[in-house]
Amino acid sequence: MKYGLELQDNIFAPWRLSYVAYDVLKQELKTRQVDHGWADRDEADFIQLLDNELAKVYDFVNAKLSEIDARILYCERTIQTLQKNSTMNSDANYRIMDEALTEILFDVNDLSKFTRVNFLAIQKILKKHDKWTGLNLKQDYVAKLREKPLDKQRFDVAIVYISALHDICRHQGKTNDAKPIGGDQNAFERATAKYWIHPDNITEVKAIIMLHLPVLIFNKSKKWEPEDAAVSSVYFDNRNFDLYTGRLQRDEEAEAIRFRWYGPYDTKTVFVERKTHHASWLDGASVKDRFPIKENTVNDFMSGTYTADTIASEMQAKGSSEEMIKDMHFTATGVQKSFREKALEPMLRVYYNRTAFQLPDDQKLRISLDTDLTFIREDHIDERLRHGNNWRRKDVGIDYPFNYVDPQDILRFPYAILETKLQTHLGQEPPAWLTNLIESHLVHEVPRFSKYLHGACHFYRERLPLLPWWLAELNNDIRKGRVDNTGLTRSRSFKPLIDGRYRRAMLEEKERKNQLAVVEGRAMSNSPSASSNSNDGSTKASSTPLNRRRSNSIDEKLAAQWRPVDNQHDNKSQQTYTAIELEPTGGRNVYEEPLLPSSQNNGKKKMLGMPVMFTDDKSTPKAKVKVRAEPKVFFANERTFISWLQFCALLLTVALNLMNFAVDLTGQIVGGIFMGLVAVIAIYALYRFEKRAWMINRQIDGRYDDLWGPAVLCVLLVGALIVNFYLRFRS
Repeated sequence: MKYGLELQDNIFAPWRLSYVAYDVLKQELKTRQVDHGWADRDEADFIQLLDNELAKVYDFVNAKLSEIDARILYCERTIQTLQKNSTMNSDANYRIMDEALTEILFDVNDLSKFTRVNFLAIQKILKKHDKWTGLNLKQDYVAKLREKPLDKQRFDVAIVYISALHDICRHQGKTNDAKPIGGDQNAFERATAKYWIHPDNITEVKAIIMLHLPVLIFNKSKKWEPEDAAVSSVYFDNRNFDLYTGRLQRDEEAEAIRFRWYGPYDTKTVFVERKTHHASWLDGASVKDRFPIKENTVNDFMSGTYTADTIASEMQAKGSSEEMIKDMHFTATGVQKSFREKALEPMLRVYYNRTAFQLPDDQKLRISLDTDLTFIREDHIDERLRHGNNWRRKDVGIDYPFNYVDPQDILRFPYAILETKLQTHLGQEPPAWLTNLIESHLVHEVPRFSKYLHGACHFYRERLPLLPWWLAELNNDIRKGRVDNTGLTRSRSFKPLIDGRYRRAMLEEKERKNQLAVVEGRAMSNSPSASSNSNDGSTKASSTPLNRRRSNSIDEKLAAQWRPVDNQHDNKSQQTYTAIELEPTGGRNVYEEPLLPSSQNNGKKKMLGMPVMFTDDKSTPKAKVKVRAEPKVFFANERTFISWLQFCALLLTVALNLMNFAVDLTGQIVGGIFMGLVAVIAIYALYRFEKRAWMINRQIDGRYDDLWGPAVLCVLLVGALIVNFYLRFRS
């Protein structure tokens, strides 16, 4: 599709006049070159017109952002008034404020799409200008785009504030002051899944999640700033890339070691983290261990002069518990042993901005969305001293997009990464809204995706014998056709719709379900199964050696195994999908959305390693899940096309014989008829081939069989034969 048509499809009608006049700019490029070449005067006029369009869009975005900030401030003050005034503190008033915040959230989403669409429009018109005129305006125009940036980082602040106010309305004015659990980041028994999010859908996905889970903020004592979302990690490996190979092949006790810090570059605390696959000291479970150290001690820790005993002594002086000290000592000793025996050195830095969604006092469901994912080399393999004698580069901070870094040392990942972490307890199901999200057109599942593996295979591909399977996915457009009544849309009167429904209707339906659950004795807060699960979980944690809780133990041990790509034998590359059946355990989880009635859960099997909820209950309608098309589907389409062409070739042979060797006019006429028939059939076959390929690429539901083609072909052939007989007998 041409970008002009795509732009028209993505225009938000109330803001139509504020978009870049793409067609006008394109017309200027065409008309000015009709009767003469592109002159300096033409270039100056075009740049002035483009400057006006950029200023128009930039001023509109700033005006809308100011308006959104004012509306958020108004909602905040109104909610504070409701909290302080008992006569106004009612569910109805909080529902009104909830709807007002939802309207603001939709405007943020629309403004985010507006910004991206116009930025792409300017990029497209610059590319078209350079192609038609032979000049290089795109490179020269970068400075002006930096002066008036059309980025989306500014929308994160608004989303965080809306999330906080939404959470207050959700609890009818009661603020949740619980300290966020999960700060230790040592995981629990859970299943994880990873997805790619196209930049066009990032803000919409954030908004959908935020309507159900608040943005998790660890430090509520300070005002949230964009730099608080920054996460930086330096990964370590040796020059044989043993850690990379072990993680990709999923070897027993394969390690991943990284040093991570949050926020600015000069943060004083660094976390030493180690992921172990199938740890022997945890009976084959996988685990992530970590502990904090001061940044100025990292180099000494790597060299071994700053030992685990020294760290333990400092922790004892601070009054840390014996259990925490024991865990730290075990992890630090293991990490330093790996540094000595495996000759580890800094290899790769991974940077991203993370938005985490989780109830502060509940770890049952945690969702993280990582944007601006960037990989930066830290190694000295090519004899370039990047980090010197330090454990990380000093010339790279957190100022994305890092335009000052050598292009050979940096990779900017094109998508955002969505990761869901669900405490499954061997079969618990995700909430319905999350299932709807991961089944929608907004996400693209990429199982087993690893940031370090992806960055390493980009920079050091010639040194690696194996490559991850998902590299081929980068060659495909992960965008899918919008599914009706899915995501954030607007009605004909531009009212906000969430999955095709109004926010008020969703809240009322949720209240009815909760009331029905209470009446039927299925209130989750009183559910014995829920409490038993929680007790079981605590028992497991306390009985684990060294009291380190298991991380990803379900999906790491039992879920699908993904076969890596052989870098040296590409012709043998393939990927396999395996799903493991687990019997129901009766476990249930607590979410905002009520779970299915117990009568619907009986006899149901759970499938781990699948992207969505699976059920074999015939009474329950199965959701349609879009999966990546296998190569054999495309080959089948090709074989069908070739079969049609074979028939055309046979018919063409008959037509040419009649045309060239017929002794009378009748034979030549019939040959001409067959020749025209061959052309029609060939064109129709090409059309069907291209249409099916388009449907397969975009995973569109519809009929792939051909109802009319064969029938029409038979009619035309019979008609040609009748004409042949008629002309022959008449002559």
